[in-house]
Amino acid sequence: MAASNYSLKVNRELLDPNFESYRLSLDSIPTYNVELDAAVEEVKLKDTQYTLEHMRAFGMYNYLHLDPWYEDSVLFVDCKGRVLSLTVTLDTALGKPREVYSLTSDPSQCEGRVCASLSLTSATWAALSDGAGTLTLLRTGKRGDGTFMKWEPLFSEDTGEPFSLLHSTSHVQEGVHSMEVLLLRIQKEPQETKGSGFCVALEWITVANSAGQGQEKKYEVKKRRVLNGKTVPHYAAVEPKGKGLMVASEKPFAFTHVDGLPVQLPDPEPMEVEKTDPIYFWQQTAEDVTVFVRMPEGVTKEEVQFSLTADQIMLGVQGFPPLLEGQLFAPADPEASAWIIKEDKSLELTLQKREEGPMWSELVMGDKRGEYVMSDEQAALIHERLTFLTSEDMNGNPDKDKPPCNSQELEDCDGFPEDGSSLTHFDGESLKPSQVVNLGSHQYLFTVDVNPSEMPCLCLRHDVDALLWQPRPQQPGNMWEHIATFNALGYVQASKRDKKFATCPPNFSYASLCECLRRAFIYRQPSPVETVLFNRKQGRQVGQVAKQQVASLDSDKPILGFRATNERLYILTSSNLFILKVNNN
Repeated sequence: MAASNYSLKVNRELLDPNFESYRLSLDSIPTYNVELDAAVEEVKLKDTQYTLEHMRAFGMYNYLHLDPWYEDSVLFVDCKGRVLSLTVTLDTALGKPREVYSLTSDPSQCEGRVCASLSLTSATWAALSDGAGTLTLLRTGKRGDGTFMKWEPLFSEDTGEPFSLLHSTSHVQEGVHSMEVLLLRIQKEPQETKGSGFCVALEWITVANSAGQGQEKKYEVKKRRVLNGKTVPHYAAVEPKGKGLMVASEKPFAFTHVDGLPVQLPDPEPMEVEKTDPIYFWQQTAEDVTVFVRMPEGVTKEEVQFSLTADQIMLGVQGFPPLLEGQLFAPADPEASAWIIKEDKSLELTLQKREEGPMWSELVMGDKRGEYVMSDEQAALIHERLTFLTSEDMNGNPDKDKPPCNSQELEDCDGFPEDGSSLTHFDGESLKPSQVVNLGSHQYLFTVDVNPSEMPCLCLRHDVDALLWQPRPQQPGNMWEHIATFNALGYVQASKRDKKFATCPPNFSYASLCECLRRAFIYRQPSPVETVLFNRKQGRQVGQVAKQQVASLDSDKPILGFRATNERLYILTSSNLFILKVNNN
């Protein structure tokens, strides 16, 4: 992969090394309930959708969508195919969600149907998937100006296979309006003989309008790009103006098709390394080193030039450059060393080690013209020492008295994803990765829109904290900027075994987690206390306290959607939309 490795640069000023803990607060959270006219259908996975990737992509989908351009406006799709919108201005006077669009087809007839998905492309556009394979781009008008209007579909295409919408963005360049849409599919891969037999495909579609003679501009697909991988990405988003793509996943993705044609990846150029036969061979024991040097045929001992000190050696033939010259790896004993010519074409040199025991890693420092030959005894000894690494005994420690490590005894907060997890930026022109971050132990937590004009942020675990990163593709030297920290959230969320969703508001005033049923947890940023508090153990005054609150919903239905704004927390079930007033202006 011809991409520069990049490291996430943590802003130390946003870290709090003195953070102690969250204090449980019993303050009540005002909760308001909107009963839905029709249920929000949770699309169950079919028997054919049995893989972990199906569960990640569709079984854990967030059915509730927050409009990043208009705060406290949320949208969802109900079982009747209606796209419903609710804007909250006064919590005590909540209205009913209003229908802004209705799906024309019945997606339930599709065999491999997935949940309908929505992406707010811009302040006046949206992208919609019916879950059965149809992509629709809609002109919504200004959604937050108080006027009500039905959304107008200006582009629709049946892609043939069900997909989920991941991200979309819109831009105008030289009078041409373009929309970038990113789709996710899980496809059967007949050639795959190992694993589940499925692959994950990301399709990046560019739709733009084209001016016709005497007719309204028509929207058409201008370009299609397909990436393939083995796991559902944690994060995938298109760069503004469609200049690139960012993907965070456990296993790498690569572009495979452009406009239906396979991507012709150039073969990697082999390194130009001149292969030459070794000038000498050498082997060693604990006491001495034996060197076999190739000599010109017919050479006599009078023509051999040889000098040896404790640290330096020079061996050559008159009229030729030295065959062996330089500093020895370790001191030798010149008086106990000797050489002899064999069969008029090779020279055998024996060097007595001054210190018996330590093995030399090379003969002459920096000389790569020789080849080390391991003796049969050495090979057998190394093999014996390495046998425990492939032993059937689970205890790899030769000390039999100590019990083996049992991974089941580790807590969830001690576990990390595999080291292959990475965050990659792909260039939109070359389709090649330009920068790669090895996430390693930085567990992915959630994605959130902070600024609608920027790419979505991703939250990663760093040690015990959770750090929020804002992609800035226009800054190649600092492409991911650390903009907020949630103290100890990385540790706290790992203890929530039933956690389903996590999020935070655009002003970072709190972070919130919800379980599959009923409960939501709110972790507020440290704030000044009105009264004087002292830490009894340390004998110092406490100026700030971070609070934890727990909200329990009056519902036994599974939580299907979860979003946060600066003032409110929205929780969607199949029959209700709950609104929690978390902050006041």
